Amino acid sequence: MTSTAEPAQGNHHATYREVLADPRFRLLFATRTVAITADALRITTFSVLVFSATGSALLSAVAFGVGFAPQLFGSLLLGSLADRLPPRALITGGYAVTCAAALLLALVRMPVAACLGVVALVALATPVFHGASSRLVAQTLKGDAYVLGRSLNNIAASGAQLSGLALGGGVVAVLGPRRALAVSAALYLGCALAVRIGLPRPGPAEFDDTPGGAGNAKESVRASLHGAGLLLRGRTVRRLMLAQWLPCAFAAGAEGLIVAYAGERHFAPGWYAVLMGCLPVGMLFGDLLVGRLLRPLTRERLVAPLIALMGLPLVGFAAEPAEGVSSGLLLLCGFGFAYGLGLQRPFLDALPPSGRGQAFGLLGSGSMTLQGVGPVCFGAVSAGVGTGGAIALAGGAAVLTAGWLHIWRPPGSSRPAGSAGPEGGVERQV
Repeated sequence: MTSTAEPAQGNHHATYREVLADPRFRLLFATRTVAITADALRITTFSVLVFSATGSALLSAVAFGVGFAPQLFGSLLLGSLADRLPPRALITGGYAVTCAAALLLALVRMPVAACLGVVALVALATPVFHGASSRLVAQTLKGDAYVLGRSLNNIAASGAQLSGLALGGGVVAVLGPRRALAVSAALYLGCALAVRIGLPRPGPAEFDDTPGGAGNAKESVRASLHGAGLLLRGRTVRRLMLAQWLPCAFAAGAEGLIVAYAGERHFAPGWYAVLMGCLPVGMLFGDLLVGRLLRPLTRERLVAPLIALMGLPLVGFAAEPAEGVSSGLLLLCGFGFAYGLGLQRPFLDALPPSGRGQAFGLLGSGSMTLQGVGPVCFGAVSAGVGTGGAIALAGGAAVLTAGWLHIWRPPGSSRPAGSAGPEGGVERQV
């Protein structure tokens, strides 16, 4: 598919209306939003189900995280399939498999270990499905339209997570956890049918860079490991991945301490929920305003300052602020997440066309894994310096990341946006 983003149009400012006018993206966007709502409903409901069956807070936490942790392994072992198989079949199959898993948990009474195994197996394949979807979006939208498409996905993800968490509590209260899981299964099934019926099969010329067929299992694993190695050995791609992973991991480490911080400071009952909601609200407004008001080159130049904006408010927790100030600091922190918009186009430019699906899967799974590791690390730190101090250290780490990026200057911030680097940008050096 020939790019429509010529260098002369590198600073063209797309609009959300322009992005949503594309029927293929509109379908992918709508189904992904519904699926994220179903994810939040399924994850929280499954955690409730495990806790009600075992009474163990540890197993309940494991149930909450088991859908995230295996994704990195799945990306490393199976990620090449996102580029080797037709995207419509993969996306439809992903929703169908997740639907079947939710339905199995809802209808069949299994030991907790077996339930955890089902969720973990689905998580192994998740990077393949998500990588195929992200690859299709990258081939559908060009130039600044692609960046705004990612912005819309971020905005929808924040809203869908909030609505899914709220929906989960209400549905579980009314229907019970097993019927709530059946509701999530119905949402996944609707997404699978919508993609299967509404997404046209791409022509051969549109995906002429796609390797043919999955091959046998050994060949797929070998190709996935080889492709992941090439991506991570390329200095530019590796640094751009770290630039997207690290600030989110540090913010997640701080977020994981909010409940404990509110408890130690004796905030009003339930105030921790307000604090937890401030981050996604700030993220939503940050993506909306930065994506809508700033031009592409400006976004790319503001990557480091926005990461600093994410980290500096967290440093303020060293002073152990009260409820109102804490809420304002977390809103500002969430706004800083818009830094990711300035990295989307440089990251896409750096990828070889034949490895985009695997790269997107690796990017997402690595981010999910590090966001799981962050709370554990800073939770351990809080034992020595207190929750306010640990949150401040997480913010300081984000600020240091901003300083590193300011010194390095990601590709795209020092050249006309939209101008391509060398062929197969994985090997491009900075």
